[in-house]
Amino acid sequence: MKRVYLFCSAGMSTSMLASKMQGVANSHNLPIEVEAFPDGKIGQIVAEKHPDVILLGPQVKYRYQEIVNQFGSTGIPIQVIDQTAYGMMDGEKVLKSAIKLMKGAK
Repeated sequence: MKRVYLFCSAGMSTSMLASKMQGVANSHNLPIEVEAFPDGKIGQIVAEKHPDVILLGPQVKYRYQEIVNQFGSTGIPIQVIDQTAYGMMDGEKVLKSAIKLMKGAK
C-alpha cells in the first residue's frame, strides 16, 4: 500500500481533494491510501506513517523549501500541488502526478 499524504493550512480543502483522489485510486483498484493533514503535523506524520509522497497545498507552498530541507534526505518526493488542479479539485490529475513522483523516486 502506497501512502500519498496531502498537507495544507488546516487540512479542510485538501481533505476534499484527498477524498476525490482516493475515489480515483479505488475505482482503478490501485493500492494507494490518500489522506490530508494540517501542515503543522508533517513531522509527526512522516515519523509515524512514512508516506511515499508528500503533496503540499498551494496555500503552504511558501514552506516548500523548508520541508524539502527537513525531509528531502528521507527520499520521500515532495511537491506543491498544481494550483489549477487544486482549484478544480481534479483528483485524477493530482493522483497521476503523485504516481509519477513515486515512480521517479525509485
